[in-house]
Amino acid sequence: MAYIFTDLKAGLPPMTLHDTPATVEVVGATTITDRKVALGKRVRAVDPTFGEGEFIRLLGVASTIVGSVVLWNDTTYQSALVTGVALQKQATPVAVAMSACVAGEHGWYQVSGLAVIKKTAVTFPPNVPIYMSATAGRVKVLTSNGMQVIGATTANLATVTATTSTITVAIDRPHLQGQIT
Repeated sequence: MAYIFTDLKAGLPPMTLHDTPATVEVVGATTITDRKVALGKRVRAVDPTFGEGEFIRLLGVASTIVGSVVLWNDTTYQSALVTGVALQKQATPVAVAMSACVAGEHGWYQVSGLAVIKKTAVTFPPNVPIYMSATAGRVKVLTSNGMQVIGATTANLATVTATTSTITVAIDRPHLQGQIT
């Protein structure tokens, strides 16, 4: 994925870069930190294969890999890997990691467009909803014991085999929804 920003803003770090904020100055007991790009900043970018997408700057979490699905807090911008069995409040926003952005780092996460997401070792038929798996940050197609990702549908034209590690998903500001039984 070679996303190029369409927002004309100087100083935006590349989509795949994850970094720590730089300490600017210590004044008495207060450390002033330069975040380079403000957390919560949203930008648009385009890729020649996947088209246009929207991205948000978030704080990373341990064990994040490219394509991990994370939930994020819209006040602190802290991310957390999602599992399908963990209880979540309804309408929790989720995003897809564009880099291996771990704890203490800042990185870009996709919230709309065609996203490449890590999946479990199952077959994915075309054009189906996705659910979170018990494996942190990965998706599946089975509804049992999984929270559905609302605003996300697979974008594959043919069945994707169980041996393939990722799935392309059309997302539009996705969020979690517990199954209604």
